[in-house]
Amino acid sequence: MAEKHPHGPHGGPPQGFRKPKHVRETLRRLMRYLGAYRLHLALVVVLLVVSSACTVGGSYLIKPLINDYILPGDFPGLAAMLCLMGGVYVVGAACSYGYAKIMVNVSQTCVAQIREDLFAKMQRLPLGYFDTHTHGDLMSRYTNDIETVSEALGNSFGSLVSCTLNFLGTIAMMLVLSPLLTLITFAVLGLMLWVVKSIGSRSRRYFAAQQSALGQVNGYIEEMIEGQKVIKVFNHEHAAREGFRERNESYRRAGTRAQIYAGVMMPLMGNLNYLNYALSCCVGAVFAIHSGGAFRLGDLGAFLQYTRQVGQPITQISQQMNTLLSAVAGAERIFDVMETAPEEDAGQVDLARVLEGPGGALTEADYDTGSWAWKRPDGSLTPLRGDVRFDHVVFGYTEDQTVLKDVSLFAKPGQKLAFVGSTGAGKTTITSLINRFYEIREGRITYDGIDIREIRKDALRRSLGVVLQDTHLFTGTVADNIRYGRPEASDEEVEAAARLAGADSFIRHLPQGYATVLSGDGGSLSQGERQLLNIARAACANPPVLILDEATSSIDTRTEKLIERGMDRLMAGRTVFVIAHRLSTVRNAKAIMVLEQGEIMERGDHDDLIAQRGRYYQLYTGQLELA
Repeated sequence: MAEKHPHGPHGGPPQGFRKPKHVRETLRRLMRYLGAYRLHLALVVVLLVVSSACTVGGSYLIKPLINDYILPGDFPGLAAMLCLMGGVYVVGAACSYGYAKIMVNVSQTCVAQIREDLFAKMQRLPLGYFDTHTHGDLMSRYTNDIETVSEALGNSFGSLVSCTLNFLGTIAMMLVLSPLLTLITFAVLGLMLWVVKSIGSRSRRYFAAQQSALGQVNGYIEEMIEGQKVIKVFNHEHAAREGFRERNESYRRAGTRAQIYAGVMMPLMGNLNYLNYALSCCVGAVFAIHSGGAFRLGDLGAFLQYTRQVGQPITQISQQMNTLLSAVAGAERIFDVMETAPEEDAGQVDLARVLEGPGGALTEADYDTGSWAWKRPDGSLTPLRGDVRFDHVVFGYTEDQTVLKDVSLFAKPGQKLAFVGSTGAGKTTITSLINRFYEIREGRITYDGIDIREIRKDALRRSLGVVLQDTHLFTGTVADNIRYGRPEASDEEVEAAARLAGADSFIRHLPQGYATVLSGDGGSLSQGERQLLNIARAACANPPVLILDEATSSIDTRTEKLIERGMDRLMAGRTVFVIAHRLSTVRNAKAIMVLEQGEIMERGDHDDLIAQRGRYYQLYTGQLELA
C-alpha cells in the first residue's frame, strides 16, 4: 500500500452564517467582477430610484385624491387621478422588473466568471494543497459559497438598495405630512429595531448550529452510503441507524430553535406595525378634527398608507443584510483559494521531439515524429535517455517531520528500479518527488544530468508515465480514457495500447467496445479491469520513463500473468520505477531498494538481497509482513 502523508486533512467551517473577517477587501474584489458592467449597474440604479419614487409618490397621491376629488365629489377629476396613480404604479412595476432582470443577468455572468477563475486557480495549486483540504470542503466553494454570492448579487443587492430608498422616502414624506405623528412612528420603529437586533442575533446563532448539524448529517449519510458493503459484512446496520438517529435528533433540535426565531420575526414585526397604524389612526383622527383644516382627511389617509409601508423595509433590510454577510463570508472563502500561492515553476528547460540529422546530430523536427530531447533556453538539445539520480535527498511534508533521510540512488537509462518496504517507508514519496509534486528540502534530483528544478513541470511530467494504485476513470468512452495522456492518439494506437496492457479482450466484450461510455469512475467495471485501462492509458502516452505505483495490486494473480508479457513490452527500453506489494513482481528488477523509515536499508538485485539474508530476505520468505 502507498504511504499516507503525515499531515491529515482538515475540513472547512460549517456553511451557515459566518461573519466575514475582511468585509472591505472582499467587497472590493467582488466589485472588480461587477466593474465590467458599470453601464448596466448605472441603469439599475436609475431604475431603482424611479421604482422607489413611484412607490413612495404613489402613496402620496392619496392626499389629493381624497382632499381634492373624493370629498368635493369631483368624479371626472377622480377618474383622471386614479389613472395617474395607476400609471405611476405601472411605471414602478416596470422599473422593478427591469432592474431585477438586469441584475440576474449581471450576477449570473459574474458568478460564472468567479467559478471559472476558481477552477482555473485550482488547476495551478500544488498537490500539497489538496492533501490538506478535504474534497467536501473544496466542493463547498463551488456549491454553497458561490450560491450565496449568486443570491446576494441577483436579489439581495437590489432589494437592499430598494428597501433603503423606500424607507428614506417614506420617512421624508411622513415628516412632510405630519412631524408630530411621525414621532409616534419613530417610537415604534425604535422598538422594531430592538426586536430585529435581539431576535436576529439569536436567529443567526441557531441557524449556524442548524447548518453545522446538517453538515454532520450529510457527512454521515455520505459515509454510510459509501461503506454499505462494509456495514453489511460486519452486521453494523443497527449501529449505523443509531448513529444516524443521534445526528438527526441534534439536527432536529437545532432546526427547531432556528425556525422558531425565524418564524416569530415576521408576525411580531407585523403586529408592531399594526400597533403603529392604530396609534397613528387614532391620534391622526383627532388632529384632522381639531386642526382647522391644516391636517385634513386626505393627509391622514396618505400618512396611514406610509405607516403600513414603513415597517416592511426594516424587516427586509435585516433579512437581506444576513444574506449579504453570508455571501461576503462565502466570497471570502472563495478568494482565500484564489489567493493561495500557485504551484511554483522556475524551470526553463523544455521538452521537444527531435530527429537524428546527418552525422547523428539532433535537430528539432515535427512534434509527432522522432525522439525526445531536452531543449535549453539557448536552443541546445540534450537527448532524453531516462537517467534519473537522487543525490543526498532530504524531504518532509511538514517542517517538523522528515520522510526521506539522505536518500541517494540512480536509475540508468532502460533500467528497472524497484522499491519495497513497509507502509510509510517513503516509496511513493520518491516517485512523487520525481514528478515534482513536492519540492525537496535538501539534496538534488537530476534527469539526464539536468536538475529537475530547471525543467518545466509540464515538460517533466509529459516525459513520465504514471500508473497509480488508485485508478481514476473519467466520464467518456473507453477510448477517450485510454488516450487521456495523448489526446491526438489515433484509434489504432489506442487499440495497440490496450492490447499491450492486456485490456483489449475485455473491452471488445463491452456493449459498444471502445465506444462504451463509462461513468461513475467506471463503476460498472471490476477493479482489475479499471486498472488495466489505467495501464493502457500509460502505454498510449508512450513515455520514456514509467512509474508503476503498485500498478498490479488490484489485479488477481491470473490476470497479472496474462499481462506480464505486455507489461514487459511496455517497459522495454524505458527507465522504470516500480513500487510493489507483491515481491514476486520485482524479481527481475535491475536493482531493488529496501526502504524503512525513509532510509535505504538494502540495495541490490533479487539474488544479492536473498544472499544477504537481511530485511528483504525476511519479507520475501514471509518472516515479516509487508504492510
